[in-house]
Amino acid sequence: MAVGVFDSGLGGLTVLQALEERLPDVPFIYLGDNKHAPYGVRDADDVYRLTREAVYELWSRGCNLVILACNTASAAALRRMQEEGVPQGKRVLGVFVPLIEAMTERGWGDNSPPREVDVKHVALFATPATVRSRAFQRELAFRAIGVDVEAQACGGVVDAIEDGDLILAEALVRSHVDALQRKMPSPDAAILGCTHYPLLEDIFAKALGGNVKVFSQPRVVADSLADYLERRPDMIGDAKARSFLTTGDPATVSNRATQFMKRGITFEAL
Repeated sequence: MAVGVFDSGLGGLTVLQALEERLPDVPFIYLGDNKHAPYGVRDADDVYRLTREAVYELWSRGCNLVILACNTASAAALRRMQEEGVPQGKRVLGVFVPLIEAMTERGWGDNSPPREVDVKHVALFATPATVRSRAFQRELAFRAIGVDVEAQACGGVVDAIEDGDLILAEALVRSHVDALQRKMPSPDAAILGCTHYPLLEDIFAKALGGNVKVFSQPRVVADSLADYLERRPDMIGDAKARSFLTTGDPATVSNRATQFMKRGITFEAL
């Protein structure tokens, strides 16, 4: 038994790395749907179908708990999967809520009424599908009042990362930050609402300026999962399985993953 980590492509590896550092004794199985990446340009029904298939695949491999390390999947599929019901003894969690809890300084499971928070102006950088879903604004409204959110759909960034073109990805980030700042010149905080974006966190931070606090998901999600597993150790099991699976070409995905994460990662075909 292991904990499953799912992403549409390579971005979830940033979350996985933080999880492995925070929880070195927990076995993880990573599944990247590189064949169908990026999800950010797909419609909600398509994202739901692909996400559901991947989660059930990980469940079938003994992962009672699956983390959607993909904001687009979390935005478009998580609530729908939970509402339709999951098999007994299985769980699926997303990456949106831990980030919002961190930004609004709430503990896990704090369901008290929404309240005023220090952050008043938030820049959200995300995929077009995540922006269309308005899932971030919906979850934020459950926890905070008086927060102005300006969302910027960062078209092309995930494609450039998945294609290995970091020069183009960096240029696109600067362009999207400039577009956001024309709408919201002085945000208090910026949310990197895609797990690919931490690979370019320094570029986002530099373009935004030193006065903007940048919230990136990997560390936040890792802390949240550690807290969850402390209360639910039964979701781990005793096995030591660890593997990387892909729906794409294993050699190509392995090379790209090694390049981005700066460590050897070998994927197997699903």
